[in-house]
Amino acid sequence: MEKSSNHDLPAPYWNPLLAGILLGVVLLATFVITGHGLGATGFTTRLTAWFGMYLAPVATNANDYLGGMIEEGKPLDAWITWQVIGVALGAHISAFLANRIAFKLDGKKFLGGSKRPLTALFGGILAGFGARIAAGCTSGLGLSGVAVLSLAGFTFLGTFFAVGLLTSRFMKEEK
Repeated sequence: MEKSSNHDLPAPYWNPLLAGILLGVVLLATFVITGHGLGATGFTTRLTAWFGMYLAPVATNANDYLGGMIEEGKPLDAWITWQVIGVALGAHISAFLANRIAFKLDGKKFLGGSKRPLTALFGGILAGFGARIAAGCTSGLGLSGVAVLSLAGFTFLGTFFAVGLLTSRFMKEEK
Protein backbone atom coordinates (compact mmCIF):
# COMPACT_ATOMS: atom_id res chain seq x y z
CA MET A 1 0.00 0.00 0.00
CA GLU A 2 1.45 3.33 -1.09
CA LYS A 3 1.32 6.40 1.08
CA SER A 4 0.04 9.51 -0.65
CA SER A 5 2.16 12.58 -0.25
CA ASN A 6 0.86 16.07 0.43
CA HIS A 7 1.86 16.87 -3.15
CA ASP A 8 -0.97 14.61 -4.39
CA LEU A 9 -3.64 16.47 -2.40
CA PRO A 10 -5.54 19.26 -4.10
CA ALA A 11 -4.84 22.80 -2.95
CA PRO A 12 -7.57 24.25 -0.71
CA TYR A 13 -10.15 26.54 -2.27
CA TRP A 14 -9.74 30.27 -1.82
CA ASN A 15 -11.59 32.09 0.89
CA PRO A 16 -14.96 33.05 -0.68
CA LEU A 17 -14.78 36.64 0.60
CA LEU A 18 -11.31 37.13 -0.89
CA ALA A 19 -12.38 35.49 -4.17
CA GLY A 20 -15.46 37.74 -4.36
CA ILE A 21 -13.39 40.87 -3.72
CA LEU A 22 -10.88 39.86 -6.38
CA LEU A 23 -13.70 39.16 -8.85
CA GLY A 24 -15.02 42.65 -8.15
CA VAL A 25 -11.56 44.12 -8.81
CA VAL A 26 -11.34 42.19 -12.11
CA LEU A 27 -14.81 43.42 -13.10
CA LEU A 28 -13.90 47.03 -12.24
CA ALA A 29 -10.64 46.74 -14.21
CA THR A 30 -12.56 45.32 -17.17
CA PHE A 31 -14.94 48.30 -17.15
CA VAL A 32 -12.06 50.79 -16.83
CA ILE A 33 -9.78 49.20 -19.45
CA THR A 34 -12.27 47.99 -22.08
CA GLY A 35 -15.37 50.08 -21.42
CA HIS A 36 -17.65 47.06 -20.97
CA GLY A 37 -18.23 44.30 -18.46
CA LEU A 38 -17.70 40.57 -18.49
CA GLY A 39 -19.82 38.14 -20.48
CA ALA A 40 -19.67 34.80 -22.25
CA THR A 41 -22.79 33.90 -24.24
CA GLY A 42 -21.94 36.35 -27.00
CA PHE A 43 -19.02 34.07 -27.83
CA THR A 44 -21.29 31.10 -28.55
CA THR A 45 -23.43 33.31 -30.76
CA ARG A 46 -20.37 34.50 -32.65
CA LEU A 47 -19.11 30.91 -32.92
CA THR A 48 -22.49 29.90 -34.39
CA ALA A 49 -22.23 32.77 -36.89
CA TRP A 50 -18.70 31.69 -37.80
CA PHE A 51 -19.80 28.08 -38.43
CA GLY A 52 -22.83 29.35 -40.34
CA MET A 53 -20.57 31.51 -42.50
CA TYR A 54 -18.92 28.33 -43.82
CA LEU A 55 -21.74 25.77 -43.60
CA ALA A 56 -24.74 27.81 -44.77
CA PRO A 57 -23.53 31.28 -45.76
CA VAL A 58 -26.69 32.42 -47.55
CA ALA A 59 -29.01 31.39 -44.71
CA THR A 60 -26.68 32.81 -42.05
CA ASN A 61 -26.31 36.13 -43.86
CA ALA A 62 -30.09 36.36 -44.30
CA ASN A 63 -30.65 35.69 -40.59
CA ASP A 64 -31.47 38.93 -38.75
CA TYR A 65 -29.73 37.71 -35.60
CA LEU A 66 -26.52 36.21 -37.04
CA GLY A 67 -26.18 38.08 -40.33
CA GLY A 68 -24.77 41.26 -38.84
CA MET A 69 -21.95 39.34 -37.21
CA ILE A 70 -20.62 37.97 -40.50
CA GLU A 71 -20.79 41.17 -42.54
CA GLU A 72 -17.14 41.92 -41.91
CA GLY A 73 -16.23 38.24 -42.40
CA LYS A 74 -14.57 37.85 -39.01
CA PRO A 75 -17.21 37.11 -36.37
CA LEU A 76 -14.60 35.75 -33.95
CA ASP A 77 -12.59 39.01 -34.02
CA ALA A 78 -14.25 40.34 -30.89
CA TRP A 79 -13.13 40.96 -27.33
CA ILE A 80 -15.55 38.33 -26.04
CA THR A 81 -13.85 35.57 -28.03
CA TRP A 82 -10.51 36.28 -26.41
CA GLN A 83 -12.09 36.69 -22.99
CA VAL A 84 -13.70 33.24 -23.15
CA ILE A 85 -10.51 31.63 -24.48
CA GLY A 86 -8.55 33.33 -21.68
CA VAL A 87 -11.01 32.18 -19.02
CA ALA A 88 -10.87 28.59 -20.31
CA LEU A 89 -7.06 28.55 -20.42
CA GLY A 90 -6.80 30.25 -17.03
CA ALA A 91 -9.21 27.75 -15.47
CA HIS A 92 -7.26 24.78 -16.84
CA ILE A 93 -3.91 26.20 -15.72
CA SER A 94 -5.33 27.02 -12.27
CA ALA A 95 -6.87 23.53 -11.89
CA PHE A 96 -3.58 21.94 -12.96
CA LEU A 97 -1.51 24.02 -10.54
CA ALA A 98 -3.97 23.30 -7.69
CA ASN A 99 -3.92 19.56 -8.54
CA ARG A 100 -7.69 19.65 -9.17
CA ILE A 101 -7.89 18.19 -12.67
CA ALA A 102 -10.17 15.18 -12.71
CA PHE A 103 -12.40 13.72 -15.37
CA LYS A 104 -15.69 12.63 -13.82
CA LEU A 105 -19.44 12.91 -14.16
CA ASP A 106 -20.96 14.74 -11.22
CA GLY A 107 -24.48 14.07 -10.00
CA LYS A 108 -24.16 10.39 -9.15
CA LYS A 109 -26.98 10.49 -6.60
CA PHE A 110 -29.58 11.73 -9.06
CA LEU A 111 -29.58 11.18 -12.80
CA GLY A 112 -26.05 9.85 -12.62
CA GLY A 113 -24.45 7.38 -14.93
CA SER A 114 -25.59 7.28 -18.53
CA LYS A 115 -28.39 9.85 -18.00
CA ARG A 116 -26.05 12.55 -16.68
CA PRO A 117 -24.54 13.77 -19.98
CA LEU A 118 -28.02 14.12 -21.50
CA THR A 119 -29.47 16.01 -18.55
CA ALA A 120 -26.41 18.27 -18.42
CA LEU A 121 -26.70 18.96 -22.15
CA PHE A 122 -30.44 19.67 -21.86
CA GLY A 123 -29.87 21.98 -18.88
CA GLY A 124 -27.06 23.77 -20.70
CA ILE A 125 -29.23 24.30 -23.77
CA LEU A 126 -32.04 25.70 -21.60
CA ALA A 127 -29.61 28.01 -19.76
CA GLY A 128 -28.13 29.20 -23.06
CA PHE A 129 -31.58 29.81 -24.52
CA GLY A 130 -32.59 31.74 -21.42
CA ALA A 131 -29.41 33.80 -21.56
CA ARG A 132 -30.11 34.80 -25.15
CA ILE A 133 -33.71 35.74 -24.32
CA ALA A 134 -32.52 37.78 -21.31
CA ALA A 135 -29.84 39.43 -23.49
CA GLY A 136 -27.05 38.19 -21.24
CA CYS A 137 -25.71 35.36 -19.14
CA THR A 138 -24.99 35.14 -15.42
CA SER A 139 -21.64 36.87 -15.90
CA GLY A 140 -22.71 39.44 -18.49
CA LEU A 141 -26.14 40.34 -17.18
CA GLY A 142 -25.74 39.16 -13.60
CA LEU A 143 -22.28 40.41 -12.59
CA SER A 144 -21.82 43.28 -15.03
CA GLY A 145 -25.47 44.35 -14.95
CA VAL A 146 -25.65 44.41 -11.16
CA ALA A 147 -22.29 46.22 -11.01
CA VAL A 148 -23.84 49.12 -12.92
CA LEU A 149 -27.09 48.86 -10.91
CA SER A 150 -29.12 47.66 -13.90
CA LEU A 151 -32.69 46.63 -13.12
CA ALA A 152 -32.36 43.88 -15.76
CA GLY A 153 -29.28 42.52 -13.94
CA PHE A 154 -31.05 42.34 -10.57
CA THR A 155 -34.17 40.84 -12.17
CA PHE A 156 -32.12 38.24 -14.02
CA LEU A 157 -30.11 37.18 -10.97
CA GLY A 158 -33.17 36.98 -8.74
CA THR A 159 -35.07 34.92 -11.29
CA PHE A 160 -32.05 32.73 -12.03
CA PHE A 161 -31.56 31.85 -8.37
CA ALA A 162 -35.28 31.39 -7.67
CA VAL A 163 -35.70 29.00 -10.61
CA GLY A 164 -32.53 27.18 -9.58
CA LEU A 165 -33.82 26.69 -6.04
CA LEU A 166 -37.24 25.53 -7.25
CA THR A 167 -35.72 23.15 -9.78
CA SER A 168 -33.40 21.66 -7.17
CA ARG A 169 -36.43 20.96 -4.96
CA PHE A 170 -38.22 19.11 -7.76
CA MET A 171 -35.14 17.21 -8.87
CA LYS A 172 -34.09 15.86 -5.47
CA GLU A 173 -34.01 12.12 -5.17
CA GLU A 174 -36.71 10.65 -2.94
CA LYS A 175 -35.35 8.77 0.07
